[in-house]
Amino acid sequence: MAREVPARRDLVVEEASTGFTGAVTRVEKIAGELVVELEGPRGVRRTFPLGPGFMIDGNPVVLTRAVAQATPVRKRSASGSVYVEGAKARTARASRIWVEGTHDAELIQKVWGHDLRIEGIVVEQLEGADNLVERVQEFGPAPGRRLGILVDHLVKGSKESRIAAEVMALPGARGNVAVLGHPYVDVWQAVKPARVGLREWPHIPRGTDIKVGSLAALGWPHEDKADIGLGWKRILSTVRSYADVEPTLSGRIEELIDFVTVDHS
Repeated sequence: MAREVPARRDLVVEEASTGFTGAVTRVEKIAGELVVELEGPRGVRRTFPLGPGFMIDGNPVVLTRAVAQATPVRKRSASGSVYVEGAKARTARASRIWVEGTHDAELIQKVWGHDLRIEGIVVEQLEGADNLVERVQEFGPAPGRRLGILVDHLVKGSKESRIAAEVMALPGARGNVAVLGHPYVDVWQAVKPARVGLREWPHIPRGTDIKVGSLAALGWPHEDKADIGLGWKRILSTVRSYADVEPTLSGRIEELIDFVTVDHS
């Protein structure tokens, strides 16, 4: 009894009645009938009805239409990288990423946490950038012991830009320290405003705490630290992936991760 064989591309078969031998190039429907096209010697192509009447290695076969194989969907992490299933966290590197506050760290962990675990990168909080020069000196950056630092409101003429310049002038900083930043006064504004139902984040006048002003604009409670903490949790809960974060932040995070994971060997 002839066995059924899917007519996959490049399968070599012989058409029994004519002796024509060739490789399958395609299966298509012509005038309501499925046919298989074979390419023989010197590029000669002929079509035959799909079904019985073919031979492989002298044995009769029935050619059937091959079922398209679905391309496996690669699971992605929140950062867009390929998710490594079941991978254990790498032993922490000596290199570090520093961020200014708790909310920065929580946002980075939510979106890039998988990448950081795979790479063995620890994210630490600075609680502000005012003492950054002293902290970098204490850390002692060197090859294999790099620092990637994310600074809020790193724009020309700002206090943060002056501090960043002082850091990069320290001995050992060149090539071993990267100070990058985003233009926002607070990392809250790096979450795309549409995620919380806004067209844009409100302009908060000087002298008003930006978190308090943002929560007030949203119509959310904003009286004390507890309200601010709950407000941030509501904002963070709307972030599903890097697509919910402004590129002016996500791009800097990717750069910092690349910087501190460079192979120094």
